[in-house]
Order: sequence, then C-alpha cells, then structure tokens
Amino acid sequence: MLIDIRDLFLNLNEPNAIHFQTDGELVNYEHSTMSHGHNHGKQSGKNLKIAFFLNLGFTILEFIGGLYVNSIAIVSDAVHDLGDTLSLGTSWYLELKAKKGANEKYSFGYSRFSLLGALINSLVLISGSVYVIYEAIGRLMEPQHSDADGMIVFAIIGILMNGYAAWKLSGGATMNEKVVSWHLVEDVLGWAAVLVVAIILKFNDNHYLDPTLSLLITLYILWNVMKRLKETLFIFLQGVPPEIHVEEVKQKLLEIHQVGSLHHTHIWSLEGAHHVFTTHLKLTNIANFDQLLEVKRQAKEVLKQYHFEHYTIETELDEETCDLQS
Repeated sequence: MLIDIRDLFLNLNEPNAIHFQTDGELVNYEHSTMSHGHNHGKQSGKNLKIAFFLNLGFTILEFIGGLYVNSIAIVSDAVHDLGDTLSLGTSWYLELKAKKGANEKYSFGYSRFSLLGALINSLVLISGSVYVIYEAIGRLMEPQHSDADGMIVFAIIGILMNGYAAWKLSGGATMNEKVVSWHLVEDVLGWAAVLVVAIILKFNDNHYLDPTLSLLITLYILWNVMKRLKETLFIFLQGVPPEIHVEEVKQKLLEIHQVGSLHHTHIWSLEGAHHVFTTHLKLTNIANFDQLLEVKRQAKEVLKQYHFEHYTIETELDEETCDLQS
C-alpha cells in the first residue's frame, strides 16, 4: 500500500499521531490519555505532611503510654497507627515524587512506587499484629491489671488527634487524601472503643476486657492487611484490573469496520488506580490514509470509555505478518 509522504509528516506533527515506516512494515499508534507527571498541588502535600507528623508523634506516645498503663489494647492500636504513619509517609513522599513525572529511568513515572510502599506497610503490620496477638493471648492466660484512668486519657487524645487529621484531609482532592482520611476515621472509631472499655474498667476491673479488645482490633487489622496484601501482589503480577473485562474490550474493538482480528492484548495496572492497555490490530482492506485515520479515531473512542492512563495500539495491514504472533 502506498501512502502520501506529505500526509505522513502532517500526521506526525499531531500529538496523538500514528507512527509507521513508509515501506509498510510497521504501523503503530501510541496515545497517552494524561500526563505521567501528576501535579496534585502544594496543599495536598501540606495536608499529608501535617497528618504524617501528627500520627508519627502519637504512635510513639502510644507505644510508651500503652506499656506505662499496661494496656495491650493501646499497644495494638499503636501497631495500627504505625501502619497508618507508614502509609501517610509513603503518600506524602509519592506526592512529592509524582511531580517529577516520567524520565529516562522511569518511563511511566513514579506512581508504581506506591505498590512498594503498600507491600512494606503490609509486612510491618503483619509482624506487629503477630506480636500483639502473642501478648494478648498471654494476658488472657495470665490476666493483668490495666490503668483505666490512663487508658481514658489516651483514648481521648487518640480521638482528638485522629479526628483532627481526618478533618484536615476530608476535603482533599487527591485519591491519597481521600483514602487516608477514611482510614483515620476508622482510627477514631477504634479509639472510641478503647474509651468505652476504659470507662467500663473504671467501674468493673475485669482483666479480660483489655486483651479481648486488643485481639478484636488486631484481627480487624490483619483482615484488612491481608486483603490489601493480596491486591498489592495481584497488581505486582500485572493482573487484569477487576473492573475491566478483557473480552468486552476486545469485542468492542472487533466491531470497528476494517478490524479483522486482534492479538497480543494486555491490560494491567500501574498502582491500582491507573491502567495500561496494549494490543495489535489486524486491519483489512485499507486502501488509503483516511481509512487508517478513521480506524484510529474509532479505536480511541472505544478506549476512552475505560479511562486508561496509557494505551498503545499497533496496526498491521493485510500483507503484514506479526513476528510476535504465535
């Protein structure tokens, strides 16, 4: 097939151009739906910074105070808050990193770094939770007295600190801020439970209440951590995002006139929120450049429905044979 070289150069000047060699050996279309450098704004990073230092300071205070008042429930919540602190620190760091955008070293940018942060956070929380469960079971077997007054003080501080941090992030525009805000709201509810138990202990010195609450908090943490770890590993292994059905995307592309077949179709996620798509389209009866542009336009319309962060389509003509096709 012959293509007017003037059309070729005109098309290459467009931001969403089709790239191909004039001998017909390769036709490639590459499009990025949004910039890889995500500038979330100074306010986002500032809010995460405030929440991070609040959580870090309070987590240290919790560990010391939990041991001081002899409450394993407070220590278990300190483990929970340690995970939150790591998540906040990772989120804050990534907000700063994301502004750098893509470069020669990381062509997709730094968004995938959050997966590494999630993996580290999960392992830290699992290790801490195992320790807390061990201590709580020991307390159930050999009950110990807890300082109810000290627990009440820490519970009130916990509700105020986490409540303030959640409020600071509640109006955030970024996904990081919204997710962390909801997590901090959960912490407020956890401290409310500690406060209720502490008040009960004030009037009824039941030595089993504190370790029992500790086990409940820790099991809740482990349940959520294991779900997050499973999701993180799935993304690491480049699994197809659950909200996208590969066969559905294929079928919509095959409905485009002059698309005969497709192969090497891959969908994966960068970090759970932004997804990537690639495929090879085998075209039939392409007689001129306008027809090629029309296929491109229709393919773009299909893929826009799925809000991919990045997609690449290679188109192959009748006379071409894909070297990668088995």
